[in-house]
Amino acid sequence: MNLVEEYTSINRDDDVEFRYVYRLIKKEYRGIMAYGIEIERKDYVGLKNINLERRSIDIISPHRYKVKQLIMNLYNNQVSPIHLIDIIGSYADEHAYEFDMAIKQEQAIN
Repeated sequence: MNLVEEYTSINRDDDVEFRYVYRLIKKEYRGIMAYGIEIERKDYVGLKNINLERRSIDIISPHRYKVKQLIMNLYNNQVSPIHLIDIIGSYADEHAYEFDMAIKQEQAIN
């Protein structure tokens, strides 16, 4: 996994600080670049970390712009890592065909 972009949001509620990090990630999949999303949430009381949650979907689309649109929606709506799969899991499943198309295009070029 390679980090492409990262967006951070910090929220406070009484004495707890919630830090959300939304990461656009990439990795090679069957010879083409695949983009995914990782969300991390760290909760702090003062300087002490009291909670850590992290979830990711490594392979969503070979199209960076599509995954960036998704990550910006997640960021704007402050989606928690525990809800990542529920919210975009079906999107990833529905767009899996994009990898087949990208692989066929790559083979046609070579």
